Amino acid sequence: MQQKNRKLGIGILAGGKSSRMGENKALMKIGRERIIDKLTRELGGFSELIISAAKKGEYEDLGFRMVYDEAKEIGPIEGIRSVLSAAKEEFVFICAADMPNITREFVLALSHFISSDNDCYVITDEEHIQPLCAIYRKSVLPVIEELIKEGKYRLRLIFDRVNTKYIPIEILNFSSKTVKNINTRDDYTEALKPFVFAVSGPSDSGKTGLIVRLINEFIKDNMSVCVLKHDGHDSLSDKPGSDTERFYLAGATVSAAFSESGSIIHRREEGSLNTLISRLGDDSGTPDFIIVEGMKNSKLPKVEIVRKGVSDKAVCDKEYVICIATDFMSPDNCEGSIIADLNNTKEIFLCIKSYFGLQDINRDSDKE
Repeated sequence: MQQKNRKLGIGILAGGKSSRMGENKALMKIGRERIIDKLTRELGGFSELIISAAKKGEYEDLGFRMVYDEAKEIGPIEGIRSVLSAAKEEFVFICAADMPNITREFVLALSHFISSDNDCYVITDEEHIQPLCAIYRKSVLPVIEELIKEGKYRLRLIFDRVNTKYIPIEILNFSSKTVKNINTRDDYTEALKPFVFAVSGPSDSGKTGLIVRLINEFIKDNMSVCVLKHDGHDSLSDKPGSDTERFYLAGATVSAAFSESGSIIHRREEGSLNTLISRLGDDSGTPDFIIVEGMKNSKLPKVEIVRKGVSDKAVCDKEYVICIATDFMSPDNCEGSIIADLNNTKEIFLCIKSYFGLQDINRDSDKE
């Protein structure tokens, strides 16, 4: 029997060695944010959040409850044991610290399956079981302790001894990318795709023109790009000459518009940014970048246009600004942000790549 609105604890396992990566994966960055910071931001609003580490001195600066491995060198089963031992809630969602795409929405969707019938709720993905993306009941703790005493550390053995429900990720309407972990540099780059950012600014500031020019830069750099246009006025149009047509003709693999009531790709469907992004990955292959036009008040990373005669200062939250693209330089108007020449598309492009960790800014090369 399903039980809704149950309180849920969160456990993040951050005690791995990261031997294949060569550095602590939890401290690697997505844009300007470490993966561990992204996870705690997404999941910090649940009833409790516990971080499992291999030793003291790690992650205390985050301000969350810490637990540490007692048994060494036995893998993640010890982290799960430590988290469940410390947890106050009956059910705890546990994930690894190298899963940067886990979101609050995903965990909530999984939690809807909690019932009185099962002890573990485990995501499956393309016939793979994801034991480090699962909800565990505290009643599983004695089973885990017994396995450790027996010297059996494989997580799947837990599921053989308790009532386990396996949940295909597609049922939750999330892609397999959500539960992708990173082990190598290639995994790191691939797991973060698509990189999503916005180009924001007032009407007539040149958003569409800049996006068209940026599409060309991405194509020249052998990267695919999709464009989504946010229609704040709820007046979607797919007529010839529309912005979405311009983006598509410029080379975008997919061009779409969305508003509160609908969206246009080649058909009308739910007007949700997250839904559109997930559908792009399913229908067209995951693009390298997705550009969203508009959404200046969102938490998306963004290039903000400040154009002479149209706007006299930046208005977006500086925390989410990649750079200010402007045709007049004014430290007073753009204080605290990187300033790029609105007419120098290459410079703006390099700012975007640098923000996402793909390339350092080199302002002295390839000037237009």
